[in-house]
Amino acid sequence: MSEIEAAKRSPSSDDRKTTTTTTKKVVIKSADMNEDMQTEAVNIAIKAFENCSVEKDVAEQIKKEFDKNHGPTWHCIVGKNFGSYVTHETNHFVYFYLESKAVLLFKSG
Repeated sequence: MSEIEAAKRSPSSDDRKTTTTTTKKVVIKSADMNEDMQTEAVNIAIKAFENCSVEKDVAEQIKKEFDKNHGPTWHCIVGKNFGSYVTHETNHFVYFYLESKAVLLFKSG
């Protein structure tokens, strides 16, 4: 998978970071996670969207991969329209858009 590169945003933007891959637009909206883990989350999400057509299955694939790579207990929500208010372990939270779909990934428990 190609490495994601940070793109500059205007100072008035509330987005934390916008990145692009060769074909996908990624916008990190909020993160309490190191950049390597953020990149891993985006790459896993890209693969999950390529493999699955149902959002529930995408979320399951991302969650299981993070459980395997970083220990339990990860939670993942994927979709176009949802609200959330979650408690997460320090340094284990990311919320980003991959094209038009939002991905919320966090560790709790």
